[in-house]
Formats: sequence, C-alpha cells, structure tokens
Amino acid sequence: MKTKSFLACVALAVAATTSRADTLVIKGSDTLGAKLVPQLAEEFKAQHPETTFNIAAEGSTTGIAAIIDGTAQIGMSSRPTKPEEVAAAKAKGVNFKETIVAWDGIAVIVNSANPIKGLTKRQVEQIFTGDITDWSGAGGSGGKISIYTRNTSSGTYSEFKELAMKKRDYAPDSQKMAGNEQIASEVSKNPNGVGYVGLAYTKASGIKVMPIDGALPSKESVLGKAYPYARPTFYYTNGEPSGVAKQFVDFTLSDAGQKVVAQVGFVPIK
Repeated sequence: MKTKSFLACVALAVAATTSRADTLVIKGSDTLGAKLVPQLAEEFKAQHPETTFNIAAEGSTTGIAAIIDGTAQIGMSSRPTKPEEVAAAKAKGVNFKETIVAWDGIAVIVNSANPIKGLTKRQVEQIFTGDITDWSGAGGSGGKISIYTRNTSSGTYSEFKELAMKKRDYAPDSQKMAGNEQIASEVSKNPNGVGYVGLAYTKASGIKVMPIDGALPSKESVLGKAYPYARPTFYYTNGEPSGVAKQFVDFTLSDAGQKVVAQVGFVPIK
C-alpha cells in the first residue's frame, strides 16, 4: 500500500511538472501581444494542444522587466533593451537573448474626415512635440490638434520619440492610450485627432494613414527603409530559450509562423 501511495504521489508530481512546463507565459508589447502573438499561439496550439498560453500585453517595458524578474519565459518588445535594463538584468544573472520576429512601420494616422493629404517628417516632429498646435500650421483647414500617444511603458512610445521626434518630449497635452486599438478608436472619433499605430492596426474604420514625405508604410517601404518610421520587433528570453519557449520561438521564425506575421499585417523577416 505504501509503495502504491508513493507511486501515486510521484505520478501526480510528474503530471504537475509537465503541466507547468507546458504553460508558456509571454508578457510585454501591445503591438505584438494584442494581435500577432495570440494568433501565433492559436496556430501553435493546433500542433501542440497540450500547451496553454498566458499572454499579457501591457507594454514592452513590462515584458523586459518580466524576463529580468523571471515571471515570463518570453518578453515581447517593440524596442531594443535600454542600457539600464541590461545592467539590471546582469545584476540578477540574466543574459538577454534578442530575437527579431517581425518588422513593423509606425503609421501616423488622422481622422478620415481630415482633408490633409500628407505630412513631412518635420511637420510630424512639430505636431507631436507641440510646436504646431493647429492643423492650419500643417497645411490643413484649421482646428486644434488632439494628440494621442501610447503610454510610457510602451516600446512604440519611446521608438516614435527616437524615430520621429529627435528624442524630444511629447506635447504636454498629449493623451496617453493603453494600446494601438485605443489610439485608432480615439482618432476615429475626433476630427482633429492624430496618433500612431503599428501596421497591423491601420485598417480600423474612421482613420487614414498619412504619407510621410510621400512614403506610406508598406512591406516594400519598410524593408527598403523608404518609410522613415520602420523598426524591428523582438522576443527577449533569458539566454537561449528551452522547452516550449524554444518551440514557440522556432515556430514564430518558421515559414508557417512568418506566414501568420504577414497575415496579421506585419512585415516578415524573410
């Protein structure tokens, strides 16, 4: 009886360990985590039905922090790690492994009723920093500009400052949104609204994408660097991934995974 009881306990422990091993925790970027990674997870589960996913898309900063503190196996990010994050990781014995999973273009969007036809890079900088506060100052028909940005934990928030604003601060009255879909929604409701979203979110109703110096974000313009606000997106792991995390990273980079990347609206790395 004792032997049977012992074996039963071992079996339960093994089952529990297996269950934990097949739960993949992924945290970070809304750009990746709101659409792309859930779709990749769905495709992955079709081949690995025993795997469960815990996906939290609350901003790139949260994904990088989750790798540092060990609360996720994969951190999603739409920006590279910062020197202070690398230092914090090293202090805890964490060694970031960076994997580019898709390319993206940060699209500048306005309300579909806005008559403006396009913007220059200089105008984009002036609008988002608050140097231009009325659409008449950017070739429009007039109206106080309402700026919608991501929140400070967002990789897109910091990448847009880097790519479009010469690292300047956002206008003091800019309104911070939790995700791409929220920005698109607010701009669609506000005739004077302006914001930015990833490529996968440009099909929302009520908005239109602005050409920047004549270039629209597309697969060709992003890969060819003709579009000025192109950027890679990343998975971060603590060293080389293993187990189900490695399987999922490998799937994302595979032909099947990159097909999903294209279907969702990102630009494949291959």
